[in-house]
Amino acid sequence: MLTDSSTPSQLDILNIKSSCATCSLRELCLPVGLDEKEVQVLGDVVSHKRKIQRGSYLHRTGTEFQTLFAIRSGFMKTCVLEEDGRQQVTGFHMTGELLGLDAISTEMHTCDAIALEDSEVCEIPFAKLEEISRTIPSLMHQFHKIMSREIVRDHGVMLLLGSMKAEERLATFLLNLSRRFSIRGYSASDFNLRMTREEIGSYLGLKLETVSRAFSKLQDENIISVDNKHIQINDIERLRTKMGSSSCRS
Repeated sequence: MLTDSSTPSQLDILNIKSSCATCSLRELCLPVGLDEKEVQVLGDVVSHKRKIQRGSYLHRTGTEFQTLFAIRSGFMKTCVLEEDGRQQVTGFHMTGELLGLDAISTEMHTCDAIALEDSEVCEIPFAKLEEISRTIPSLMHQFHKIMSREIVRDHGVMLLLGSMKAEERLATFLLNLSRRFSIRGYSASDFNLRMTREEIGSYLGLKLETVSRAFSKLQDENIISVDNKHIQINDIERLRTKMGSSSCRS
């Protein structure tokens, strides 16, 4: 709790730390050993926040890359447009995750990012991130860890699409969401899906009717309960057995 004896500079630092501790940049903004001056520097870089309405684009394929985005609140999807005009979902992203990593090498965004609900992101100019990382090595180390996690996630999705049956894919998808919600302090067994069945099918490489059948089968076995977009996992251990020997951990 703050006291009347707190100085203005102390208040600034505490406010920045409080914000970073609860926002989507906590993995970047709170490396071990960060001193007050470094916190101030980071606070200046990530202070610009941007609201994205549901259905609006954060960025589009082919636009110039200048900024990374960290989801402060909300839920987003990334997707690419196939030659036949179909939208292929490549990922679902929630609070605390970075968007824009795909564009670092080509300096162009390779996918669209669209808000699935009203969201807010922190903008991180990449040039500034590189600049301050030279003086805060722990920040770049953490950034490399995040990039590595993205590579592992992509590898997991390839395994998911290449080796699993429909029911195994859906079980793995739900367990992945469960784990990510749990990490953020939400219920691991009771949550709402932000995406449609069609979007889930696109991501998992399944037709809409196949996704619906897989949901119905899991519900018939009382492993999950489904009420529109609300999911209740009744038996997480049995759901894990549905994954088979492979898993997609992200």
